[in-house]
Amino acid sequence: MNELLENIEIETAPNPPVAVIWMHGLGADGNDFVPLVDELDLAGLPGIRFIFPHAKTMPVTINNGYVMRAWYDIVGTDIARREDEAGLRASQVDVEALIAREKSRGIPAERIILAGFSQGCAMTLQTGLRHDEKLAGLLCLSGYVPLADKISNERSEASLKMPIFLVHGTHDGVIPVARAHQSRDLLKALGYQVEWHEYPMQHSLCLEEINDIGAWLKKVLA
Repeated sequence: MNELLENIEIETAPNPPVAVIWMHGLGADGNDFVPLVDELDLAGLPGIRFIFPHAKTMPVTINNGYVMRAWYDIVGTDIARREDEAGLRASQVDVEALIAREKSRGIPAERIILAGFSQGCAMTLQTGLRHDEKLAGLLCLSGYVPLADKISNERSEASLKMPIFLVHGTHDGVIPVARAHQSRDLLKALGYQVEWHEYPMQHSLCLEEINDIGAWLKKVLA
């Protein structure tokens, strides 16, 4: 059994019935999105346990082999052409372990949301689309569907029932918005319920996006 990833937990109420597992981007760590909890409008929602895991460290090829926290290796600028399949699948096991831990603490799969930014968004989709139970939803920020050519054969039937929130910046210079459009269109073609937003921003977050996240959480967790 894999050792559970180190993580930061924030609970908005005692004994929360909902969990959000939120994954950071390349080179960051779980602290990156902790401040967002206070910025989200969670009024009227049940208690939420936010879990912010730290990815393991590894050498990242595109950064000259520098060792940093990463969910998988980035081999080159064309992230669709040469993907680190082994790394993606290894981190998927780590995320699955976090889901299992929340279930063991009494939160059912249908009240667990996977969320992530950039590489964390890719891991949200990598794991959530393959998870064999219906999750509460996938919150996908500034990322893409990895291993896109394999997802139609590997996705679970249960995943088709969960909502997906997919957003991107039109000026994103790290992951071009066209890649996100491809992911959106693929998910819709496969029958997923996708709520799509794009914003005039770079590879980051903006206030309108934060407001939209809060509104989506209320819709999904109502």
